[in-house]
Amino acid sequence: MLKAQSRGVVKRAQVLVSAVIAALVVGGVAVLVLRSFHARALDSDATLHATQYVTTASPKVNSAGLPVTLPGTLLGVTEATVYARSSGYIVRWSKDIGASVKRGDLLAEVTAPEIDQQLFQAQATRAQSAASEALAKSTADRWTSLRAKDAVTQQDLDERLSAYRQAEADLNAAEANVSRLRSLQGFNRIVAPFDGVVTQRNIDVGDLVQGGNSGTGKALFAVAQVDPLRLYVYVPQAYAHQIAVGDTVSVTLAERAGETYRGSIARTARAIDTVTRTMQVEIRVPNPKGELIAGSYVQVLLPIKGDNSGMVVPTNALLFRPSGIYVAVVDPSAHVRLARVKLGTDFGTEVEVLGGLELEARFIINPSDSVADGDVVTLAAPAPTPVAASRS
Repeated sequence: MLKAQSRGVVKRAQVLVSAVIAALVVGGVAVLVLRSFHARALDSDATLHATQYVTTASPKVNSAGLPVTLPGTLLGVTEATVYARSSGYIVRWSKDIGASVKRGDLLAEVTAPEIDQQLFQAQATRAQSAASEALAKSTADRWTSLRAKDAVTQQDLDERLSAYRQAEADLNAAEANVSRLRSLQGFNRIVAPFDGVVTQRNIDVGDLVQGGNSGTGKALFAVAQVDPLRLYVYVPQAYAHQIAVGDTVSVTLAERAGETYRGSIARTARAIDTVTRTMQVEIRVPNPKGELIAGSYVQVLLPIKGDNSGMVVPTNALLFRPSGIYVAVVDPSAHVRLARVKLGTDFGTEVEVLGGLELEARFIINPSDSVADGDVVTLAAPAPTPVAASRS
C-alpha cells in the first residue's frame, strides 16, 4: 500500500513538473515572438525617422528690375514760414489753415503806430532838408555869378558850393529814410509769397508780434505748395550707381493699401554721405487732386536694374558655417552636396549669388543645421517660386 502511495506521489510530481516545463516553454516562445515584433517595429520607426524630406528650388537669373523700398516723408515742393517784418499788433487775419491762396493774397494786417510816427518825423526832416537845400542852391548860384564878375574870391564860392552839396546829400538821406519807413509801413500787410495752401496759423487778433525771425519773433503763418510734392530718400551706396534722374518710382501709403502713386527722380546729390554711406535723392510726385497730404510718411519703391550677371536665391536657403556660407544642393541621386557660394546684393527676402552655384542646380529650402555632405534625402513637392515684386 505504501508503494502504491509512493507511485501516486511520484506520478503527480512528474505531471506538475511537466506542466511547469510546458508553461516555461510557452512563455519563452511568447517572449521571443514579442521581441521579434518589437524589433521589426523599431527598425521601421528608425527607417522612417532617418528619412529626410526636403523641399528644393532652383536659382533665378537676376535679369528683371529688383525694386528696393525706402521710407520717406512728403513735403511741399515749396514751403515758407511767414514772419512779420515790422513790430506791432495784429488787427485782423483773413486766411486760416487749409485755405488755398494765390501769390499776394492778404493773410493778416499789423498796426505799427511807432513806424507811423517815425514816418511823420522823417517827412518833416525831409521838408527841412529840402528847404535848406533850396537855400544853399540859391546861394551857390548867386556866388557863382558874383565870381564871374570877380566880386568874390574863389574860396568863398567853394564854401558856398560845398554847403550846397552837403544840403543836397542831407536831402537825399532824408528821402531815403522816408522811403525805408514807407516800405516798412507796407509790411503791415502780411501776404502770401506764392500760390499754395496755408498749413499753419499761429496768431490771433490783438497779438503783439516782433519784426524778424530771431529773438522774440515768431512765425505767423506757414504756406506750402502741394502740387507737386517732393520727398527725399537716402539710397544705400550699393544701389546709388543705378539711380538716374528721370527714373519712375512708385509711392505707397500704409493707410491706402492697394493705391500706388507715380513719381520721378528730379535730382540726386551725386555724392555719398561718408557718415551714413547713402546718397540723397529728391523725388517729385504730382498731386493734382490733392489726394496726398504734405508731411505723410510713405514708402518709395525704387527700380534697381538687373545685369544678367548673377542669380538670386531665397535667404532661407543659406547655411552659415564657420568656414563660409553654403547652399545644400541635391544631385540627381538624391545625395546632398554643400556648395560654398559668394554673395552679392541683399534684397531682403532674396540675396544675389555671384559664384559657387549653377543655374540648373536644385538647392534645399530651409535646410536643417545638421545637414552634411553625402546625406540621402527624399524630395517633397517643390515650393512655389517667390515673386520678385515682393522684395523690399
